[in-house]
Amino acid sequence: MSNNGKRRRMSAAALEEHRWGLAFVLPPFVGFLAFMAFPIVFAFIASLTKWNGINNMLDNFIGLANYGKLLTDAKFWKVLGNTVIYMIGIPIGMILGLIIAVGMNRKIRGIKVLRTLYYIPVISSLVAVAILWMWVFNYDYGLLNSIIKALTGLHGPNWLGDEFWVKVSMIIFMVWKGLGTSIILYLSGLQGIPRDYYEAAKIDGATGWNLFRFITIPLVSPVTFYMLITGLIGGFQVFVEVLVMVPSGGLNNSAMTVVFYLYQKAFESRQMGYASAMAFLLAIIIFIITAINFKGQDRWVKTID
Repeated sequence: MSNNGKRRRMSAAALEEHRWGLAFVLPPFVGFLAFMAFPIVFAFIASLTKWNGINNMLDNFIGLANYGKLLTDAKFWKVLGNTVIYMIGIPIGMILGLIIAVGMNRKIRGIKVLRTLYYIPVISSLVAVAILWMWVFNYDYGLLNSIIKALTGLHGPNWLGDEFWVKVSMIIFMVWKGLGTSIILYLSGLQGIPRDYYEAAKIDGATGWNLFRFITIPLVSPVTFYMLITGLIGGFQVFVEVLVMVPSGGLNNSAMTVVFYLYQKAFESRQMGYASAMAFLLAIIIFIITAINFKGQDRWVKTID
Protein backbone atom coordinates (compact mmCIF):
# COMPACT_ATOMS: atom_id res chain seq x y z
CA MET A 1 0.00 0.00 0.00
CA SER A 2 1.33 3.43 -0.93
CA ASN A 3 2.00 6.18 1.59
CA ASN A 4 -0.79 8.27 0.03
CA GLY A 5 -3.27 5.44 0.67
CA LYS A 6 -2.16 5.16 4.31
CA ARG A 7 -2.53 8.90 4.79
CA ARG A 8 -6.03 8.84 3.28
CA ARG A 9 -7.02 5.93 5.55
CA MET A 10 -5.60 7.64 8.63
CA SER A 11 -7.39 10.84 7.70
CA ALA A 12 -10.68 8.96 7.36
CA ALA A 13 -10.13 7.32 10.77
CA ALA A 14 -9.26 10.65 12.34
CA LEU A 15 -12.38 12.22 10.79
CA GLU A 16 -14.53 9.42 12.18
CA GLU A 17 -13.02 9.88 15.62
CA HIS A 18 -13.63 13.62 15.38
CA ARG A 19 -17.28 13.04 14.51
CA TRP A 20 -17.78 10.71 17.47
CA GLY A 21 -16.10 13.24 19.72
CA LEU A 22 -18.51 15.94 18.57
CA ALA A 23 -21.44 13.56 19.04
CA PHE A 24 -20.49 13.04 22.70
CA VAL A 25 -19.78 16.73 23.33
CA LEU A 26 -22.88 18.07 21.59
CA PRO A 27 -25.59 17.00 24.13
CA PRO A 28 -23.98 18.68 27.18
CA PHE A 29 -23.14 21.72 25.05
CA VAL A 30 -26.75 22.03 23.90
CA GLY A 31 -27.83 21.54 27.52
CA PHE A 32 -25.50 24.36 28.59
CA LEU A 33 -26.92 26.70 25.96
CA ALA A 34 -30.53 25.84 26.79
CA PHE A 35 -30.36 25.71 30.59
CA MET A 36 -27.44 28.02 31.46
CA ALA A 37 -26.44 30.49 28.74
CA PHE A 38 -29.95 31.38 27.54
CA PRO A 39 -31.41 31.95 31.06
CA ILE A 40 -28.39 34.10 32.00
CA VAL A 41 -28.73 36.29 28.90
CA PHE A 42 -32.51 36.45 29.32
CA ALA A 43 -32.21 37.45 32.99
CA PHE A 44 -29.65 40.15 32.19
CA ILE A 45 -31.93 41.65 29.54
CA ALA A 46 -34.82 41.48 32.03
CA SER A 47 -32.72 43.35 34.61
CA LEU A 48 -32.61 46.30 32.23
CA THR A 49 -36.39 46.54 32.00
CA LYS A 50 -39.45 47.16 34.14
CA TRP A 51 -40.81 43.71 33.30
CA ASN A 52 -43.48 42.25 35.56
CA GLY A 53 -43.71 38.85 33.94
CA ILE A 54 -46.76 39.75 31.86
CA ASN A 55 -46.07 42.95 29.97
CA ASN A 56 -43.77 43.23 26.96
CA MET A 57 -40.22 43.24 28.26
CA LEU A 58 -38.61 45.21 25.43
CA ASP A 59 -41.29 47.92 25.56
CA ASN A 60 -40.33 48.66 29.18
CA PHE A 61 -36.59 49.13 28.78
CA ILE A 62 -35.16 51.38 31.53
CA GLY A 63 -31.41 50.71 31.26
CA LEU A 64 -29.47 50.56 34.52
CA ALA A 65 -32.24 52.13 36.61
CA ASN A 66 -32.88 48.88 38.50
CA TYR A 67 -29.23 48.67 39.52
CA GLY A 68 -29.20 52.28 40.66
CA LYS A 69 -32.34 51.71 42.72
CA LEU A 70 -30.87 48.55 44.19
CA LEU A 71 -27.74 50.31 45.43
CA THR A 72 -29.92 52.71 47.43
CA ASP A 73 -32.34 50.04 48.68
CA ALA A 74 -31.86 49.94 52.47
CA LYS A 75 -33.82 46.71 52.77
CA PHE A 76 -31.52 44.96 50.30
CA TRP A 77 -28.43 45.90 52.30
CA LYS A 78 -30.11 44.75 55.50
CA VAL A 79 -30.99 41.32 54.11
CA LEU A 80 -27.48 41.07 52.64
CA GLY A 81 -26.15 41.71 56.15
CA ASN A 82 -28.44 38.98 57.51
CA THR A 83 -27.09 36.61 54.88
CA VAL A 84 -23.50 37.39 55.84
CA ILE A 85 -24.29 36.87 59.54
CA TYR A 86 -25.67 33.41 58.75
CA MET A 87 -22.27 32.54 57.32
CA ILE A 88 -20.86 32.52 60.84
CA GLY A 89 -22.09 28.95 60.76
CA ILE A 90 -19.57 28.03 58.05
CA PRO A 91 -16.42 28.09 60.26
CA ILE A 92 -18.42 26.66 63.17
CA GLY A 93 -19.52 23.73 61.02
CA MET A 94 -16.00 23.16 59.69
CA ILE A 95 -14.44 23.18 63.17
CA LEU A 96 -17.05 20.79 64.57
CA GLY A 97 -16.81 18.59 61.47
CA LEU A 98 -13.03 18.30 61.75
CA ILE A 99 -13.13 17.50 65.47
CA ILE A 100 -15.80 14.82 65.01
CA ALA A 101 -14.04 13.42 61.92
CA VAL A 102 -10.80 13.04 63.90
CA GLY A 103 -12.74 11.09 66.52
CA MET A 104 -14.36 8.92 63.85
CA ASN A 105 -11.09 8.21 62.08
CA ARG A 106 -10.54 5.20 64.29
CA LYS A 107 -11.14 1.48 63.97
CA ILE A 108 -13.70 0.96 66.71
CA ARG A 109 -16.82 -1.16 66.85
CA GLY A 110 -19.94 0.50 65.46
CA ILE A 111 -18.10 3.42 63.85
CA LYS A 112 -19.84 2.87 60.49
CA VAL A 113 -23.24 3.10 62.14
CA LEU A 114 -22.21 6.34 63.85
CA ARG A 115 -21.00 7.82 60.56
CA THR A 116 -24.34 6.94 58.97
CA LEU A 117 -26.29 8.58 61.80
CA TYR A 118 -24.35 11.82 61.41
CA TYR A 119 -25.03 11.84 57.67
CA ILE A 120 -28.80 11.28 57.91
CA PRO A 121 -29.63 15.03 58.22
CA VAL A 122 -27.82 15.69 54.93
CA ILE A 123 -29.98 13.28 52.93
CA SER A 124 -33.18 14.18 54.76
CA SER A 125 -35.73 16.50 53.16
CA LEU A 126 -34.82 20.10 53.92
CA VAL A 127 -38.47 21.09 54.26
CA ALA A 128 -39.21 18.17 56.59
CA VAL A 129 -36.33 18.83 58.97
CA ALA A 130 -37.06 22.59 58.89
CA ILE A 131 -40.61 21.87 60.07
CA LEU A 132 -39.17 19.62 62.80
CA TRP A 133 -36.84 22.38 63.98
CA MET A 134 -39.75 24.83 64.03
CA TRP A 135 -41.20 22.66 66.77
CA VAL A 136 -37.84 22.49 68.55
CA PHE A 137 -37.62 26.31 68.56
CA ASN A 138 -41.28 26.92 69.41
CA TYR A 139 -41.55 29.56 72.16
CA ASP A 140 -44.43 28.04 74.16
CA TYR A 141 -44.02 24.27 73.93
CA GLY A 142 -40.82 23.69 71.95
CA LEU A 143 -38.34 21.03 72.97
CA LEU A 144 -35.48 23.47 73.49
CA ASN A 145 -37.41 25.82 75.78
CA SER A 146 -38.82 22.84 77.67
CA ILE A 147 -35.28 21.65 78.41
CA ILE A 148 -34.18 25.17 79.43
CA LYS A 149 -37.17 25.49 81.78
CA ALA A 150 -36.55 22.06 83.31
CA LEU A 151 -32.88 22.84 83.98
CA THR A 152 -33.10 26.49 85.07
CA GLY A 153 -36.73 27.13 85.91
CA LEU A 154 -36.69 30.06 83.48
CA HIS A 155 -38.52 30.33 80.16
CA GLY A 156 -36.26 30.24 77.12
CA PRO A 157 -36.05 33.00 74.49
CA ASN A 158 -38.43 33.52 71.62
CA TRP A 159 -36.14 31.76 69.15
CA LEU A 160 -37.98 32.55 65.94
CA GLY A 161 -39.70 35.74 67.05
CA ASP A 162 -36.79 37.84 68.32
CA GLU A 163 -34.47 39.80 66.02
CA PHE A 164 -31.32 38.41 67.65
CA TRP A 165 -32.37 34.88 68.50
CA VAL A 166 -33.84 34.17 65.08
CA LYS A 167 -30.37 34.52 63.61
CA VAL A 168 -28.94 32.22 66.28
CA SER A 169 -31.69 29.69 65.54
CA MET A 170 -31.03 29.72 61.80
CA ILE A 171 -27.28 29.32 62.33
CA ILE A 172 -27.84 26.36 64.68
CA PHE A 173 -30.15 24.70 62.18
CA MET A 174 -27.85 25.22 59.19
CA VAL A 175 -24.80 23.95 61.10
CA TRP A 176 -26.74 20.85 62.14
CA LYS A 177 -28.00 20.25 58.58
CA GLY A 178 -24.55 20.48 56.98
CA LEU A 179 -22.46 18.84 59.69
CA GLY A 180 -22.67 15.39 58.11
CA THR A 181 -21.13 16.67 54.87
CA SER A 182 -18.27 18.33 56.76
CA ILE A 183 -17.57 15.13 58.67
CA ILE A 184 -17.54 12.90 55.59
CA LEU A 185 -15.29 15.25 53.61
CA TYR A 186 -12.84 15.70 56.47
CA LEU A 187 -12.87 11.98 57.13
CA SER A 188 -11.88 11.27 53.53
CA GLY A 189 -9.12 13.87 53.84
CA LEU A 190 -7.83 12.37 57.09
CA GLN A 191 -7.72 8.88 55.61
CA GLY A 192 -5.58 10.21 52.76
CA ILE A 193 -2.81 11.38 55.12
CA PRO A 194 0.04 8.81 55.24
CA ARG A 195 0.58 7.37 58.73
CA ASP A 196 4.33 7.78 58.21
CA TYR A 197 3.97 11.52 58.81
CA TYR A 198 2.56 10.96 62.29
CA GLU A 199 5.04 8.24 63.18
CA ALA A 200 8.00 10.36 62.13
CA ALA A 201 6.68 13.32 64.12
CA LYS A 202 6.18 11.15 67.21
CA ILE A 203 9.79 9.97 66.98
CA ASP A 204 10.83 13.63 67.01
CA GLY A 205 8.83 14.13 70.21
CA ALA A 206 5.66 15.76 68.82
CA THR A 207 2.63 15.71 71.13
CA GLY A 208 -1.00 15.14 70.18
CA TRP A 209 -1.74 18.87 69.80
CA ASN A 210 1.36 19.41 67.68
CA LEU A 211 0.39 16.48 65.45
CA PHE A 212 -3.04 18.01 64.96
CA ARG A 213 -1.74 21.54 64.42
CA PHE A 214 1.24 20.91 62.14
CA ILE A 215 0.16 17.76 60.27
CA THR A 216 -3.60 17.26 60.34
CA ILE A 217 -4.78 20.84 59.82
CA PRO A 218 -2.34 21.69 56.96
CA LEU A 219 -2.88 18.41 55.11
CA VAL A 220 -6.68 18.65 55.19
CA SER A 221 -6.53 22.27 54.02
CA PRO A 222 -7.62 21.31 50.45
CA VAL A 223 -10.83 19.93 51.98
CA THR A 224 -11.18 23.09 54.07
CA PHE A 225 -10.74 25.22 50.96
CA TYR A 226 -13.37 23.26 49.05
CA MET A 227 -15.82 23.51 51.96
CA LEU A 228 -15.15 27.22 52.33
CA ILE A 229 -15.86 27.93 48.65
CA THR A 230 -19.00 25.78 48.47
CA GLY A 231 -20.15 27.05 51.86
CA LEU A 232 -19.88 30.69 50.81
CA ILE A 233 -21.66 30.09 47.52
CA GLY A 234 -24.41 28.13 49.25
CA GLY A 235 -24.60 30.65 52.09
CA PHE A 236 -25.46 33.47 49.71
CA GLN A 237 -28.30 31.35 48.32
CA VAL A 238 -30.08 30.44 51.58
CA PHE A 239 -33.81 30.46 50.92
CA VAL A 240 -35.81 27.36 51.84
CA GLU A 241 -34.76 27.44 55.50
CA VAL A 242 -36.16 30.95 55.95
CA LEU A 243 -39.24 30.33 53.80
CA VAL A 244 -40.28 27.33 55.92
CA MET A 245 -39.21 28.38 59.41
CA VAL A 246 -39.86 32.15 59.25
CA PRO A 247 -42.16 32.71 56.25
CA SER A 248 -42.82 36.32 57.29
CA GLY A 249 -39.11 37.13 57.12
CA GLY A 250 -38.87 37.70 60.86
CA LEU A 251 -39.45 40.77 63.00
CA ASN A 252 -38.26 43.84 61.04
CA ASN A 253 -36.96 41.49 58.30
CA SER A 254 -34.40 40.14 60.77
CA ALA A 255 -34.41 36.63 59.28
CA MET A 256 -34.72 37.54 55.61
CA THR A 257 -31.93 36.65 53.16
CA VAL A 258 -31.09 38.09 49.76
CA VAL A 259 -32.69 35.23 47.84
CA PHE A 260 -35.81 35.41 50.03
CA TYR A 261 -36.09 39.15 49.26
CA LEU A 262 -35.47 38.39 45.58
CA TYR A 263 -38.31 35.85 45.68
CA GLN A 264 -40.66 38.41 47.23
CA LYS A 265 -39.86 41.01 44.60
CA ALA A 266 -40.20 38.57 41.72
CA PHE A 267 -43.27 36.52 42.64
CA GLU A 268 -45.17 38.61 45.19
CA SER A 269 -44.53 42.16 44.00
CA ARG A 270 -44.21 41.08 40.34
CA GLN A 271 -41.04 43.16 39.90
CA MET A 272 -39.22 40.66 37.69
CA GLY A 273 -36.79 43.20 36.27
CA TYR A 274 -35.77 44.45 39.71
CA ALA A 275 -35.39 40.87 40.98
CA SER A 276 -33.19 40.02 37.98
CA ALA A 277 -30.94 42.98 38.77
CA MET A 278 -30.70 41.75 42.35
CA ALA A 279 -29.75 38.28 41.13
CA PHE A 280 -26.98 39.70 38.93
CA LEU A 281 -25.59 41.86 41.72
CA LEU A 282 -25.60 38.83 44.00
CA ALA A 283 -23.79 36.80 41.32
CA ILE A 284 -21.13 39.52 41.05
CA ILE A 285 -20.62 39.50 44.83
CA ILE A 286 -20.25 35.70 44.85
CA PHE A 287 -17.84 35.83 41.92
CA ILE A 288 -15.62 38.45 43.59
CA ILE A 289 -15.48 36.57 46.91
CA THR A 290 -14.75 33.28 45.14
CA ALA A 291 -12.01 34.87 43.03
CA ILE A 292 -10.38 36.35 46.15
CA ASN A 293 -10.37 32.95 47.83
CA PHE A 294 -8.83 31.26 44.79
CA LYS A 295 -6.24 34.03 44.56
CA GLY A 296 -5.16 33.54 48.17
CA GLN A 297 -5.32 29.76 48.38
CA ASP A 298 -1.58 29.31 47.71
CA ARG A 299 -0.81 30.97 51.03
CA TRP A 300 -2.52 28.38 53.22
CA VAL A 301 -3.68 25.38 51.16
CA LYS A 302 -1.12 22.58 51.40
CA THR A 303 -0.95 19.32 49.45
CA ILE A 304 0.60 15.95 50.21
CA ASP A 305 3.82 15.61 48.20
